[in-house]
Amino acid sequence: MREYLFTIFGFGIPSHSVISALAILLGLGVTAYFAKLAGRDPEKLSDMAFAVILGGLLGARLWEVLFFQGAYYLSHPLQIFAVWDGGMSVQGGLIGGILTGVWYVRKLKWSFWETADLFAPGMIIGQAIGRAACFMNGDAYGAPTNSGFGIVYPEGTNAYAEYGDQPLWPAEVFESMWCMVVFALLILLRFRPLPKGLIFVIYVALYSIGRFFLEYLRGDTPEYLFNWTAGQWTSVIAILVTLALWAGTRLLTKERAVN
Repeated sequence: MREYLFTIFGFGIPSHSVISALAILLGLGVTAYFAKLAGRDPEKLSDMAFAVILGGLLGARLWEVLFFQGAYYLSHPLQIFAVWDGGMSVQGGLIGGILTGVWYVRKLKWSFWETADLFAPGMIIGQAIGRAACFMNGDAYGAPTNSGFGIVYPEGTNAYAEYGDQPLWPAEVFESMWCMVVFALLILLRFRPLPKGLIFVIYVALYSIGRFFLEYLRGDTPEYLFNWTAGQWTSVIAILVTLALWAGTRLLTKERAVN
């Protein structure tokens, strides 16, 4: 792992920022490909994607500050603005991006579920690459394995500051691998005749299930009710809300068709 990829005039370029940017670009590329197949206006889609990215970045930072590292940022309030040092919640980014997307599709009068299906593969591949950024930065690290297996983080990382040279579970690596599996499945499903929104629902459900169980390996997040972390609570709520909204939309659509 390497916190800074290189320096320019004495200013370090964080690996987290570079890899996160690549993750966004790759996600946009995948989304643009499927949008082109669906015949969507590329200019409108690019404007929407830009808004979704901004909403996602804002949500990612707010979620991290409020639910994951609140005590730290309360003691170091100026660090809230140091986004180049990492500290972005994947789930917060998804929530911020999705809420922005809901607003934008209403503005464009597009179908939310059709549009969500287009974005889902790009979002999950972006998450997979984004976890590589966490690994390079020493973020989202695991708990001690209490064995010889695991990753030993170097000095200067948050993981080393908390656990020293103990081997830790590669939680962020496992999550990246899980996201790759979900991405491959979504690509296969994209070319099958499925109800509107089902690909997005599968994306949310599979990612959230994997995230829920991987949280048990994490060593950097506080626990709340039932000893669940914020990531686990967010995962459960995300699945329930997404399924409820999708099922409710389908029922309303069928009732209108009958009437």
